[in-house]
Amino acid sequence: MTTSSIANATVATQANVYFDGKCVSHGITLADGTKKSVGVVLPATLTFNTGAPEVMECVAGSCEYKLSGTETWIRSHAGDRFSVPGNSSFQIRVTEPYHYICHFGQ
Repeated sequence: MTTSSIANATVATQANVYFDGKCVSHGITLADGTKKSVGVVLPATLTFNTGAPEVMECVAGSCEYKLSGTETWIRSHAGDRFSVPGNSSFQIRVTEPYHYICHFGQ
């Protein structure tokens, strides 16, 4: 099931812009202190590094991703999630805008 809204959250009004504008996100903090980000990746192939474990949730569009240390690209569509270990990285390949929620520390 795709998350369509997040209740009771504080949103950072300044966007995080990465990769020359190919990824734009906003940080959000829930009432319990949980941190997430919501954003969009525009058509590109990008590599993201992680500190804490992350769960990437596709809310619209699609992508292919490849976790560090693997050779297989996996397709993700709206409603799908994939987990990325902490202190790791993943590549993402996008051909249409990919809208996501990143759940940190999961």
